[in-house]
Amino acid sequence: MTHDGANTDATAYPTDLADLAAELVRIETENPPGNERPAAEYVHDWFTHHGIDSTLLTDPDPDRPQVGARIGDGDPTLVLNGHTDVVPAGDPDEWSYPPYGGVIEDGRLYGRGSVDMKTGIAVAMLAALELADPIEHDELAGSLVVHAAMGEETAAPGTRTLLEAGFDGDLGVVLEPTECRVATSAKGLAWYELGWPGEPSHASRPDQGHNAIDDIGPVLAAVDAYDERLRERVDPLCGRAYATVTRVVAGEGTNRAVLPGRARLVLDRRILPGETVSDVDEEVAALVEGIERDHGVPVAWERTETYESASIPTDHPLAETFREHAAAAADAPTEPWGIEASTDVRNFINDAGIPAITWGPGNLEQAHTVDEYVDLSAAEAGLEALRRAATDLLSGP
Repeated sequence: MTHDGANTDATAYPTDLADLAAELVRIETENPPGNERPAAEYVHDWFTHHGIDSTLLTDPDPDRPQVGARIGDGDPTLVLNGHTDVVPAGDPDEWSYPPYGGVIEDGRLYGRGSVDMKTGIAVAMLAALELADPIEHDELAGSLVVHAAMGEETAAPGTRTLLEAGFDGDLGVVLEPTECRVATSAKGLAWYELGWPGEPSHASRPDQGHNAIDDIGPVLAAVDAYDERLRERVDPLCGRAYATVTRVVAGEGTNRAVLPGRARLVLDRRILPGETVSDVDEEVAALVEGIERDHGVPVAWERTETYESASIPTDHPLAETFREHAAAAADAPTEPWGIEASTDVRNFINDAGIPAITWGPGNLEQAHTVDEYVDLSAAEAGLEALRRAATDLLSGP
């Protein structure tokens, strides 16, 4: 069976997980440039349609709103966090299904954001809808908050500003795809731009200048050596530290017959719990100093984006509760674990002092891929696990 196409007015605000997740996938929210508005407005309208109070926030960027919803005012408060932005889909001709078609076939929902993380947002929305009545009738002592944050893919402060705006609580769940395995730790990430000069000259007289491209080799060799040393650092939950070049640029904006006057690259440094960003800055400074000393290449560097690492104790009651219910409902592993990716869990733990986990349906290996998909039966199991865990946590002492 295949299902695609937009919902009619009668089903614009579905309560079926597959339909809701597909509706969200069909809303293109690529970042960059940051096109979250249509999804934020839809989530806000969906909550309103179903009688749940929510707020469309214009901070930190009025052109990229985000949503905070709150149900009840009792203790404890559980915060369910998701982000509406997705990475660009790239060339749609490389996809077997339209990246924003929201196609469902053979039990899978295909499309950019299906796993990272429109399905996670849909799970949070439906869990909130189901728990609203028992919370409002005091059958559950606690309260619930839902985030649909902007800017996660580029380290924008969406989640942090939602927490600062009062959509906070006592416990947090960042619904990134973990196959419902509980991550009490998350790696950090810092992006660095390294650049060095050449001396432009006409390509017919290459010896007259200096080609910045010629220096890419020694710079990459130095980064590779740094990465090799980093791989010896291993966190028991999150794995190894890495330094990876993800972009190399030279000669853009110039005539093809001119030696480029500058080259640059992006260095992706994965940071383990226990490593600090300032320590990593010192390592990068030492790296570029060594490149100039050993190869005569004067490299300048700048850290452009930062996601800090974050962790809570593996035996925290939040983690134990989610392990119990995820194992029962979704057959998820119960061993302590950390996620290798960087998530907005850092804003809960580091910025707001709120214990939080990264947990959600879907396989992280599908994130950012061509033909990205989520298995809908696994997503349904995740929704059931979330219902059970949230009910348990909000039941009070």
